[in-house]
Amino acid sequence: MGLKIAIQGIKGSNHHQVALDYFGDDIDLVECLTFHALVDKLLNNSADKGVMAIENSIAGSIIPNYALVYQNNLHIIGEYYLNIHHNLMVLNGQELSDIREVRSHPMALLQCREYLKSQPHIKMVEDFDTAETAKQIQENQLKGIAAIAPAVAADLYDLKIIEPEIQTIKNNSTRFIIVKTKNKEISKEEINKASIRFITDHKRGSLATVLNVMSDCNLNLTKIQSLPIIETPWKYAFFVDITFEEYNHFAKAKSLLDIMSEDFKVLGEYKNGRI
Repeated sequence: MGLKIAIQGIKGSNHHQVALDYFGDDIDLVECLTFHALVDKLLNNSADKGVMAIENSIAGSIIPNYALVYQNNLHIIGEYYLNIHHNLMVLNGQELSDIREVRSHPMALLQCREYLKSQPHIKMVEDFDTAETAKQIQENQLKGIAAIAPAVAADLYDLKIIEPEIQTIKNNSTRFIIVKTKNKEISKEEINKASIRFITDHKRGSLATVLNVMSDCNLNLTKIQSLPIIETPWKYAFFVDITFEEYNHFAKAKSLLDIMSEDFKVLGEYKNGRI
């Protein structure tokens, strides 16, 4: 029995593709309809690790997922960047002229809008998952219906891709994080990226002071995301990703940030997925 990997979505989804690319074929997939369900599977030990989308190069951050990681004390142990490819797929024997309706996730439809505008005979219908739509077309033998989904979905559900790569912006990628309930997967020598969360005083220059500490410790800030603290209106927590060449630089920064900020927490220490 392989690792139990929880994903949001079903087989044939982008989360499934990341699970295969990151862990290999010898895995037991735990399919979850929502990210909350994914977290529950980790917390009740129904899954060993989870794959969770966190940001897209076009659409930006999936902000609620930052809160899910923090509030449930999950640890980020890795990351993976997946180039997103949207393909138009149908039952075998169907052609583009036969298609009356295309179904997919709202984000996929949005990212393929220019192509779909060139096919005025095709009606757009929103669905909750790209791969689920492909599965339904095969299981119910839906003629005249197309799905927009990754190529792996066409392979799994025996559909024909009639138009590949229909996304408007071709350079489109999503960053996924690998999470689990326990920290540390690799040695300090291999760690060159970290995700942290902290709160600053509501004073002029407090955030700038924290960022200067990171710079002085030779940390490179690659992302900063603010999230409101629900219990305290107009107060914000900051989620930050940083890279570094030597772990001791990060260790020094941790000790300083723990003193200079409120509720400082390391969400994960891992290997940079873009190197």
